[in-house]
Amino acid sequence: MTRVTVYSTQNCPYCRMAKAFLEKYGVPYENIDVGADDKAAQKMIDLSGQRGVPVITVGDEVIVGFDASRLNELFGETVADEVLDVVIIGAGPAGLTAGMYCARKMLSTRIISENIGGQALESWAIENYMGYRMVTGEELMKKFEEQVRTLNIRLDLDRVTAITMEDDLFVIKTVSDVILRAKAVILTQGNRPRKLGVANEEQYLGRGLSICSTCDGPLYKGKRVAIVGGGNSALQTAIEMSEIASSVSLIVRSTIRADPVYSEKLKGKKNITVHPGTHISALQGDKFLSGITLKNEKGQEQTISLDGVFIEIGWLPNTDMVDGLVALNDKKEIIVDINGKTSLPGVFAAGDVTNVKSKQIIIAAGDGAKAALEAYEYLMKTFKK
Repeated sequence: MTRVTVYSTQNCPYCRMAKAFLEKYGVPYENIDVGADDKAAQKMIDLSGQRGVPVITVGDEVIVGFDASRLNELFGETVADEVLDVVIIGAGPAGLTAGMYCARKMLSTRIISENIGGQALESWAIENYMGYRMVTGEELMKKFEEQVRTLNIRLDLDRVTAITMEDDLFVIKTVSDVILRAKAVILTQGNRPRKLGVANEEQYLGRGLSICSTCDGPLYKGKRVAIVGGGNSALQTAIEMSEIASSVSLIVRSTIRADPVYSEKLKGKKNITVHPGTHISALQGDKFLSGITLKNEKGQEQTISLDGVFIEIGWLPNTDMVDGLVALNDKKEIIVDINGKTSLPGVFAAGDVTNVKSKQIIIAAGDGAKAALEAYEYLMKTFKK
């Protein structure tokens, strides 16, 4: 059998999902923790050209990141043609909660998502979810996932590319060429990270530029890093990285707008330098990022030498697949009513992908429950036996 190796870090949720995928399909693999082994980390970088995890080798093939579509091609299985009651797109707090409620209503349900946990995975510490004084995003989402795994629900790691109508059914197509048919759809696919908008940005992704500090943070032990952003996520990341990195530069375009609890913690960190009223105007480096240029409000520039940059400047809704299917607002968020109904009967939505103002885990979970209950009511009325 072809040798499979997973290069990972201990707290990386995408590494965990890659390993869970391989275990699901009975694929033996060797796991190497590059956060704890500097030599292994260098070997991974030499193999992949990446300073980011996971990296998976399958024989001579190197797979960068949790590439669900490629792993499905290599190890997945054919899905039987059936008509499901509900397909849920997304497996964050909203999607997993919706799945639990659908299962309790005895609906045949499938969840499709590129990852399990959504944006919540990026949180180093969650202190406002009832029942926990403090919990990491990964730990909380693992609890969600464990509960869903006990139910009669299949959770597929894949990416939906299109949703169309065929008579009174919805046809869902994925990047792995899987086609599903369902009577109802619940959209909970969340958001994707906003990019810096700087020239050559793509060149440095995974080579010093990261969008997942919980994944890649351990690879920057003792190094110089910058965090871009002024909200809760940015300050959380800066505070956590100050315990790992030698120095942290916090790049804030305007002013810090995080909750006071994070601002207070920031004040106690001696190795964090805040650069208010600045933004990154250029990236420097050969194969890997080695420096950034900052520009302030007066147009003055300065260059900082560093090893890594973590982007924490917000999110954009993942709605490309449903643009034209359901109504969106000017932010490209899905417009829903108070019960999670969209403009198209049979399609419901919940979580950060919607126009609901407050983007919080507890609100997303509650809205996922509402969407599932509305879907059940729709099915009982529309598909009477």
